[in-house]
Amino acid sequence: MQEQQKIQMVDLHGQYMRIKAEVDAAIAEVIDSSAFINGPAVGRFASALAQYTGAGHVITCGNGTDALQIALMALGLRPGDEVIVPAFTYVASAEVIALLGLKPVMVDVDRDTFNTDMRFIEKAHTPRTRAIIPVHLFGQSCDMEPIMDFASAHGLYVVEDNAQSLGAEYIYRDGKRRRTGAVGHIGCTSFFPSKNLGCYGDGGALFTDDDALAERIRMTANHGQRVKYHHDVIGCNSRLDTIQAAVLEVKLRYLDDYCGARRTAAHRYNALLRGVDGVELPVEAPYSTHVYHQYTLRVRDGRRNALKEFLASRGIPSMIYYPLPLYRQNAYLYDGSGLKIADELAASVLSLPMHTELEAVEQERIAEAIMDFFKR
Repeated sequence: MQEQQKIQMVDLHGQYMRIKAEVDAAIAEVIDSSAFINGPAVGRFASALAQYTGAGHVITCGNGTDALQIALMALGLRPGDEVIVPAFTYVASAEVIALLGLKPVMVDVDRDTFNTDMRFIEKAHTPRTRAIIPVHLFGQSCDMEPIMDFASAHGLYVVEDNAQSLGAEYIYRDGKRRRTGAVGHIGCTSFFPSKNLGCYGDGGALFTDDDALAERIRMTANHGQRVKYHHDVIGCNSRLDTIQAAVLEVKLRYLDDYCGARRTAAHRYNALLRGVDGVELPVEAPYSTHVYHQYTLRVRDGRRNALKEFLASRGIPSMIYYPLPLYRQNAYLYDGSGLKIADELAASVLSLPMHTELEAVEQERIAEAIMDFFKR
């Protein structure tokens, strides 16, 4: 009997092999030039990404967490200022707030989309609120139009955390569309290898249409200097190295194809798992396209951990994003009374393998295992 091929949560090697010649040539060009820092590929990639997203400016940096920190630094927020952030997300969004001496104000999220919800933002707003960080989780946009309207009415900044949804489009009420990350005052993204647009190390970028903010972001990411050795503001040192930019320049040309492959895989999961009593499938919001950075189920009746163990026994990986809401993390221990949806999601979500190389036969095997579990 032929041994079944191992299913991978993410298949970076398979993706690389499809574009190996282009990537290898791009890397070799950088090495031959020895322009390892701020080489030509950095500028070319930033320009190409600006054209792709429609953002007026793209400023690259070292990673997605740096992008968030640089954004808040560039806004000139003061210690004690409040920044609204979802309680159900990766820690980086709250981490940078706390690192800068600001106050993270954690809010609940929409149960269906897992995303920052205007209802909870409005309740959390106080006279000390200065900014909102909506997180476009798992591959689709928050409902940005009401968030931007609220921010405008109250003089707030909006910093999009777009680390998981680069390539998605937000759909306005009038039908206009714009790429996520280019809707708020500043957008931030990550090029961590497993992201929809991932490099072969660390990398990140910021987006803005505001010329003055763009200049401030550039200075902040470059030791606070506009002119070398003249430091006008307190900054940091965060940059995308040229080899990573060269890789990203190649992969950006395939981003829409990658997102399309993920959508195809997600819709195949939907077809296979629809009707399985025990799981709730991901919901696609009407105001956003979905690029499925993750395909995340909700498992009913407290059986999530048991399903995860069962899948592992069948050689099928899965991940829990995220097992604890931010307000329950030891680093924060925030008063989370009323954050019931974040608690519910943390106890029930389970992400299945999702990547550009996922094959139908693998998904059929995954779905069969899930159905077997619920038949027991």
